[in-house]
Amino acid sequence: MPWTRRGRPRAAGAAVAAVLLGSVLTAPTAGAAPAEPSGGRLTDLVNPFIGSQNDGNTYPGAAVPFGMVQLSPDTGHTTGYDYDDTHIRGFSSVHLSGVGCGLGGDLPILPTTGDVTETDYAKYAAAYTHHGESARPGSYRVRLTSYGGITTELTATARTGRQRYTFPATDQANVLLNAGQSLHKTVSTRVEVLDSRTVRTAITGRGFCQDTRPYTVYTLTRFNRPFTAYGTWRGDTVTPGSRDSTAPGRHGAYVRFDTRKDRVVEATTALSYVDPAGAARNLRAEGGSSFARTRAAADAAWERRLGLVRVRGGDHTLRRTFYSALYRSFLAPNIGGDVDGRYTGWDQRPHRARGFTYYQNWSLWDTYRTQTQLLSLLAPREARDMALSVLRVDKEGGWLPKWGYGTVETNIMTGDPVTPFLTNAHRQGLLAGHEEEAYAALRKNADGVPPAASPSVGREANPAYLKRGYVPYLKGRPHAKPGDSDFDHGASATLEYALSDAMLAQMARDLGHRADAARFAQRALNYRNLFDRSTGFFRARDGSGAFTGPADPARSEGFHEGTAWQYQWLVPQDLPGMLALIGGREKGTARLDSFFAYPQLLADPARTAREVWVNGPYDYDNADKYNPQNEPDLTAPYTYLSTGHPWKTTDVVHAALTLFTDAPSGMTGNDDLGTMSAWMVLSSLGVYPVQPGTNTWGLSTPVFDRVDMTLDRRYYPSGHFTVTAPGTSSTDRYIQSVRLDGAPRDRTYLTTAELRAGHELAFSVGREPSRWGTGDRAAPPPVGTPAALASAARQ
Repeated sequence: MPWTRRGRPRAAGAAVAAVLLGSVLTAPTAGAAPAEPSGGRLTDLVNPFIGSQNDGNTYPGAAVPFGMVQLSPDTGHTTGYDYDDTHIRGFSSVHLSGVGCGLGGDLPILPTTGDVTETDYAKYAAAYTHHGESARPGSYRVRLTSYGGITTELTATARTGRQRYTFPATDQANVLLNAGQSLHKTVSTRVEVLDSRTVRTAITGRGFCQDTRPYTVYTLTRFNRPFTAYGTWRGDTVTPGSRDSTAPGRHGAYVRFDTRKDRVVEATTALSYVDPAGAARNLRAEGGSSFARTRAAADAAWERRLGLVRVRGGDHTLRRTFYSALYRSFLAPNIGGDVDGRYTGWDQRPHRARGFTYYQNWSLWDTYRTQTQLLSLLAPREARDMALSVLRVDKEGGWLPKWGYGTVETNIMTGDPVTPFLTNAHRQGLLAGHEEEAYAALRKNADGVPPAASPSVGREANPAYLKRGYVPYLKGRPHAKPGDSDFDHGASATLEYALSDAMLAQMARDLGHRADAARFAQRALNYRNLFDRSTGFFRARDGSGAFTGPADPARSEGFHEGTAWQYQWLVPQDLPGMLALIGGREKGTARLDSFFAYPQLLADPARTAREVWVNGPYDYDNADKYNPQNEPDLTAPYTYLSTGHPWKTTDVVHAALTLFTDAPSGMTGNDDLGTMSAWMVLSSLGVYPVQPGTNTWGLSTPVFDRVDMTLDRRYYPSGHFTVTAPGTSSTDRYIQSVRLDGAPRDRTYLTTAELRAGHELAFSVGREPSRWGTGDRAAPPPVGTPAALASAARQ
C-alpha cells in the first residue's frame, strides 16, 4: 500500500482508529481519579467470578496466593463451578484455575438440615441464586436456599480452608463430608470420626483428561463445637454412630449440631499430600485463628500481592478487569509441602525441602508462554522456588515434568514445555547455584526419552526427531503411556521441540558448553523441515517423510489444538528465517493481515475479535484466523514487530483486550492456571515476553497512563520500574517514541538486564503511526540459532 508521511497506509485513517478498544479503553477525563479507589483497596477491584461462564473454568472460592487450598463451590460442572448452574453440591478444597478437564474437587463439604437420607451429592445438592452470592480475594459467601436457608462463608490460609455456616434454628443441622465423590476418579477413601469435633479422611484419586497414576491427599477437619450426633455412609447405606469406614466409590461422613440457641458452626480443614500427621501439623500451625481474622489475613495477603502493580488511567471497568487478571495470575502453581517442609515427591516417597518452598501443579504447555515470565518479574522468589521444585521432580521422579498434577505426571499436551520454563528461569537469574543441575536435566530430556517404567513420556518422539529432523505424524498410533502423544501432533511437536532446542542452545552457550550449544542451535532450525513450498505453510510429515493431511492449511492435521495457519508464527527463535521461507517481510505482513482480518479489525475491532477471529475455548480446527482463546497464538500479534509494522501489534493486541471483560463470561477460553490472565496483564502493561524461554520483552502501547511496579531488590536493585504513556486512549494509541531512563530507543524490545537496570520506560503516543520501531535492527533478533550464537560470539 502507498504510505502517508507518518508511515500509515492511507486505507486506515484516524477516524477509524478512534473506535479501537471500544469500551475497554477510554480517553481519561480531566482530573481523573487515581486507579485505585481513594482510600480504598485493590482487592475491591477484583471480580473472582470472571471466567466462571462459557468454559473459562475459573473458580470463585477462597485461596491465598499460590495456596495449597482452594476452597470453592462445586456445581456439577466438569471442573467445579459454572455460573449458569443452580445448585451447589459441596465446597471442596482443591481446584485449579481454568483447567480443561476434571481435576481436584477433593472432599466436597455441604451443610444441610433434617435426616441424612441421600449420599449422592448430585441428589442432596443445595439450591442457590447469585443474588445471595458474593466473592472477593480470599473469601466467598453464599446463601443456600435449600434446607431452610443456610449461609455459608469460606476463607483460607495456605494449607487450610475455613468454613462458617449459619443454620436456621434446628436440632438437625448437618455437615456432610463426602470423601468418595470428586472431580477426578476416586480410587479409594477412608473416613474416620476421631472425636466429637474431628473428622479425618484419606482420598486416593487419579485422572486428568485421561488416566494417571494415583495420588493421595489427606485431610483433617476440626469443628469449633462438639457434634450432637454423627455417622458414615457407604454407597446408599447410612450408618448412624459409625466412626470409621473404608471403601471405593461413594463414601463419606456426616456430623450433626443443635443450632436452636447458637446458629453458627465453624470448621477448618487442613490438607497434606504427605500423611495424616502432616495434615494435623498444618492444622495446628494455620488453623488457630478466628474466621474473621483468617479472612482479614487472606485479604491482606492479596492486597500486598496486587499492590506490586499500581496503575493510573483507564476507566473503572478496565481497572477491575486488569486487577482480576492479576489476581488469577497468582493462584498457581501451588504450595505442595507441609509447614515442616515435607512433601511427597514424584517417587511417591516423603522428602523435605530445605531452603526453599516446594510447589506443585505444572500446566507447562500453557504457562511457559506468559505466566512464567510474569512471575519471574513480580514474584521472583516464588518463581525461583518453583523452578527448584521442577528440578526436584527430575531428581526424585527420574524425569522432568510435562503437565504435572500433585504428585503425578499426567502427560497432557505435547512438545517440550519444561525447557523454555527452566531456561526462562536461568535467563531471569533465578537458578543461581543450580545452573548445571538444571542444564543436566534439560540435556537429558532433550536428547533422550524416559525409560519404559517411567510414567513420563517426555520428548517421546526424540529418536525420530533426532534422526530425521522432524516428528512424524502417525495418526492412530497406540499410546505407549496414558496421556497425549507427540506422534498424534507431529507438526506442532516439531515446532515446539525446535523452540526448546533454541532456548537450550542459548543456555548451553551461557554455561560454556560450546559443542552442545552448536548442536542444539542446529536443531533449532528443524522447523524448516516442515515447510511445504507447494502450500507455503508448515505441514505434517508421515513416517516415510511425505507431507500428509489436507493441503489446505486451514484444515491441516498434526497440529495440537490448532491449524497450520495458527502455528506458522510459533518460531520466535528465528522469525527472520521463518519470514524468508514465506517470501519476506512484505509477504509476511500480508499474511498476518489476512490472519488477523486486519482491514475488518480497523473498521470494528470488538466485533472482529468476537465474530471473525476464532471463538469458543475448544474451537481449534478448520480455521485460518487468529485464535485468541488458546495458547499457540498468544505471541502471534507481536510478529508484526519483526515485519516492520509495530503499530499493527498494538492494533491487534488492543482489539484482543476487548475480549477481557468484567463479567462471568469475560475470559478468553480456559484460563489454564493464569496463562490467559497473564497475557492480559502483560499486554496491558505494554511489555510482553515475545521469545518464551529467554529474556526478551516486546513493546506495544500500554493501556494505562502510568504503571508503577514494586520489584524484589534481590533481583531488581532499583526496587521499582515505571511505565508511562500519558494520554493513551482508543484514539491516541500509536507509539511516537520510547525512552528508557530518558535515552531514546528505536528497538521494539527490552532485555531483562535493561529492565533490571532501568527505572522508567516512557512512551509518547499519538493518533497516527510513526516510524518508531521500523528500522532494520528494531525487531527482536533470533536466539539460539547458529547465526544468533555466531553474532553473540562476535560481541
